[in-house]
Amino acid sequence: MTRLRTLTGMRVIAGIAGVVLIFLMLSEFFVSFMLPRRVKRDPRIARGLNRLLWRPWRALAGQFQPATADTMLGFFGPLALIVQLVVWAIGLVVGFGLLEWAVAGGSFNDRFLSSSGLFLSAGASGGSTSLRVVQLIEAATGVGVLFIVIGYMPSVYSAFSRRETAVSQLATRGGSPPAAGTLLHRAAGREQWHELERDLRSWEEWAAELMETHLSYPLLSFYRSQHVGQNWLAALTAMVDVAAFVKAATPEVDGADITYRIGRHALADLAHQFSLEPAPVQRLTDEEFDDLFSILERSTVANADRETVRRHLDHLRVEYEPNAQALADYLALELPPWFRGGDLARRPTPLAGRDLVGR
Repeated sequence: MTRLRTLTGMRVIAGIAGVVLIFLMLSEFFVSFMLPRRVKRDPRIARGLNRLLWRPWRALAGQFQPATADTMLGFFGPLALIVQLVVWAIGLVVGFGLLEWAVAGGSFNDRFLSSSGLFLSAGASGGSTSLRVVQLIEAATGVGVLFIVIGYMPSVYSAFSRRETAVSQLATRGGSPPAAGTLLHRAAGREQWHELERDLRSWEEWAAELMETHLSYPLLSFYRSQHVGQNWLAALTAMVDVAAFVKAATPEVDGADITYRIGRHALADLAHQFSLEPAPVQRLTDEEFDDLFSILERSTVANADRETVRRHLDHLRVEYEPNAQALADYLALELPPWFRGGDLARRPTPLAGRDLVGR
């Protein structure tokens, strides 16, 4: 009798543990795959797995040459997604195994093996009604999870493709990695500031889309670009650099303020998503600023005096550069330079083709 009571108590505890584990796995899956629009979401298992795997992976990649390291780091995003799915699947299998054992008893090994058919069937036709109900719920859960994952993959790679299209197009205009000085020199040298205004509006749309997709699918931040020297963070930072400089120096150029604000917002939210603290950074020297300002002096657009521009630009930079540097340090990405040697001497050739994001 005592043994029977002990076994019954163990089955009750196993049933409770199974329900809790199933609820934990499904809630984590729901938050990560079906509720991707919240900035302050807290998928603890996925976040913990990413942190647990990323730091040693990044350290290992750092032992190789830059090109090899970048290739290795590029594998992390897809592999981390697979690891998350495997962990959630194993959690569900164990959870349903515990629940089946609590309902039907018998050997736990048999119940565990039965629950391993999570994605295949509703289990055997025999057994009690309660067991068959559990198996039916188990099979329905497996089918639902499978279809959600199938729908999730195209969304991730579609967002990645759109992001990389913009990164590649920016590289043709601003170099690789893109530099604000190159983009400004291109606009001032050809005296086509209306093209820069159009670019600023396009960048605003791209920055908003990037923020939305990377908050929705955090693993996208780990996906690398196809070419060494290009990355989404450098592209976003260069866009905000240009917007900040134009906002500080040339009030006649429209669109800079909104582009700057959405870019700053994106960098702040993405840094918050990874719980990163702003990092100290000094990217613009006095000599580089003088070179940038000389680009404006040679153009026909009206601008403020040098000291006013420098003071205003320094204030704007403080609002986004520390978050950009924190993201760069964490993701092992390089921020772009403000000014690349030769920007003043080089007169860019007009580039045929569409606007930055293919508008």
